[in-house]
Amino acid sequence: MSAARPLTVLRTVAALAALPLLLTACGYGSDAEDDAPQAEVAADAKTLSASEVKIGYFPNLTHATALVGVQEGLLQKELGGTTIKASTFNAGPSEIEALNAGSIDIGWIGPSPSINGYTKSGGKNLRIISGSASGGVKLVVNPATIKTLDDLKGKKIATPQLGNTQDVAFLHWIAERGWKVDAQSGKGDVSVVRTENKITPDAYRSGSVDGAWVPEPTASKLVADGAKVLLDESDIWPDRKFVITNIIVSQTFLEEHPDVVEAVLRGSVKTNAWINAHPDEAKASANKALEKLSGKALPDEVLDPAWESITFLDDPLASTLDAQAAHAVSAGLLEKPDLKGIYDLEPLNKVLKAEGEPAVHDAGLGVS
Repeated sequence: MSAARPLTVLRTVAALAALPLLLTACGYGSDAEDDAPQAEVAADAKTLSASEVKIGYFPNLTHATALVGVQEGLLQKELGGTTIKASTFNAGPSEIEALNAGSIDIGWIGPSPSINGYTKSGGKNLRIISGSASGGVKLVVNPATIKTLDDLKGKKIATPQLGNTQDVAFLHWIAERGWKVDAQSGKGDVSVVRTENKITPDAYRSGSVDGAWVPEPTASKLVADGAKVLLDESDIWPDRKFVITNIIVSQTFLEEHPDVVEAVLRGSVKTNAWINAHPDEAKASANKALEKLSGKALPDEVLDPAWESITFLDDPLASTLDAQAAHAVSAGLLEKPDLKGIYDLEPLNKVLKAEGEPAVHDAGLGVS
């Protein structure tokens, strides 16, 4: 796949029925957990227009902005007396359902469920208001049987879920090489085996799959089991950047509590700045948060390479979300969506200006 033309497949779009529920996230299940640590609020802190803001995120390293922002109190500091009620999710559909039901107001989530939620609601439920992370996805393989990219032909490669962000990326990469795979069944020149991330290491060890196109830390867990990184997805994108996590907000909450949304964005921007200025401390903070949520910290041989492959940033990389939607269309997993209005970056750009940072852009997909 050429890094300079991630949208070339748009010309080969098949007009198939929309299957929005297939566009899910790269999580480990579908249940919400109200086990996220809740931040302490100073007794004399001033409350904003809402007494509480309900946020959601995944217990994944690609959601480290939220993990660290809550763990270090950086989000709560900007909210003053408005308290954070945090919930964690293991998959995009449950987080979108929570947003639609009002169980959360703001969420860290991947591009595919953002597209899914927006299109399924007819553009009425959410806005993307910021980026959060780029990268953190790798193709890892058994080095005994796969030594080059051409060796993938005829092999069994796992992706997290039919139609999820990594599944779409792998299907698109396969098509760019001129190979054929039926998107629904996963059968073809390469066997695409949909396997939950938590199961993939066992599947690899048993020989059920020869490799996987997966997010971190699953990729590094496989490497710790003897797999080899054959391709970093960042290498096939312009400037080696593509959105893996962004921030969404309920349109109702954005309209009713813009000051709270701005405070969360200010906290996110300052958290990303702290992460990038103190990478080792931030890595330890994220792992501590994961340990609280899962009961087990990641070992260094998994944590270190996983962390290094993720870039934390405020830019939503809107053009790459548009490209990912086009890839899903070309794979026959989604009817061409109308994404106009999916972004509202005005609050973020206000925060960035105050921090002396340049504005970010919505690739023509903003509300105005």
